[in-house]
Formats: sequence, structure tokens, C-alpha cells
Amino acid sequence: MVRLEAKVVDQETLIRELMSIPGKVISLHDGAYLFREGTAAHYFYIVRSGHIFIVKYGASGRVLALRLATKGSLIGELPIYEEEPTYIFSAIARSASEVYAIEFPVLQAYLEKHPHLSIALIKLIGMHMRKQHLKFRDLVLYGKKGALYSTLIRLANSYGMETDEGILISVPLTNQELANYSASARESLNRMLANLKKNNVIEMRGHLILIKDIEFLKAEIHCENCGKDICNIE
Repeated sequence: MVRLEAKVVDQETLIRELMSIPGKVISLHDGAYLFREGTAAHYFYIVRSGHIFIVKYGASGRVLALRLATKGSLIGELPIYEEEPTYIFSAIARSASEVYAIEFPVLQAYLEKHPHLSIALIKLIGMHMRKQHLKFRDLVLYGKKGALYSTLIRLANSYGMETDEGILISVPLTNQELANYSASARESLNRMLANLKKNNVIEMRGHLILIKDIEFLKAEIHCENCGKDICNIE
């Protein structure tokens, strides 16, 4: 009988311990694919620096952005323990980035020897799934407008800087990148942003967005105030 270790591991400790497992560092330039949807999955990744988009492509070519992974984020964790694992999303570097890559068999062998890490990883994967379900809920129940509003809230929770005028999202995003989060055409996104600016909800600062009335966005999607550990873009 195997006795599970009672040790409780937070996310920061989990990442630190995972990065002690033998692996390799991969450098990516802006726009480079880390992996593509449907390809064989060999590695589990931890972001060391930069930003990486996790996206899903539709048959029509439409893009749905799901995450903007940053330092300490896990990528490619879902296929673990599958017999013939494949990636179900694509990962694209949004800027010059580095990731730490661990082969699945190496990771699995380590987790079997350290059950407390297995439990911590399962909890983190469960959190990722809950985040995705909430994003799909906003898109299905409240349409593209709801998807955009929830994206702005999540960006504010992940990268927001408090100012006297509101919350400034410190990561520059193009309108196309924002459109991808709501699975909408850029023209539709432009109209939604124009309406928010007209109603003094947001203000554009180049490619940065200042949210002046985040309570309006929350009210429109009946925000459940589930906390920044869940309601974020990472």
C-alpha cells in the first residue's frame, strides 16, 4: 500500500519543483509556434519568460484565443497520461519567449515518485478547465459582446495597473488579438470598442486599454466575482 505524502504544495512551489525535473530550455521568437493543434504531444511546458497565446482554430479559419500564458504558466498539460497524446490547442509566442520543456515519460515517472506533486498538478489542471468553462459560458450566454467584456475583466485582473482614471491594462494588444478572444471579426470588435469608448467605459492609449468603468462590464455579464485566481487571462 502506497501512502500519499501529506505535504501541501502551492502553485509557486509546484512550478519550482517541476523545473527541477530534467528537461530543456526552448527559445521562441515572436510569432513562432511552440506546438500546433493535432500534432503529437511529447512535452509538457513551463513558461520562463515572454507571453504565449493558446488558441483554437475553427474550420472557417476563425481563431478563438483562450489564454495568454506568461512566466510560471503551464502549457500542454492536458494530454498527460494519454496513450497517443496530441495537443488540442495551438501555442504561439506573442513575444520573444522561453519555455522549459519536460518529456511526458520523464514527468510521469517523477510524479509517480512524488504523489503530492501529482495532487497539486491535478488541482491546477482542474482550475484551468474551470477557467475555460467560464470563458465558454460568457461566449455562449452573452455572445461576442459578453466574450469581449469578460476578456477585458480578465486582462484587468492579470495585467491591470490601478490609476486615478481607472485600470490600465499594461499588455499592448492589437484589435485583431482582442477579436480572437471573442471569436469575432475585427470589424465587429471595432464597433464594440467604439461603443464602449462612446459610453466612457474604456479609453484607448495607443495599444493599451484604460478601463474607466469596470463595474459596467461586470454588470453586463452578471459577473460572479469568482476571484482573480480564477478570473484571469493566464
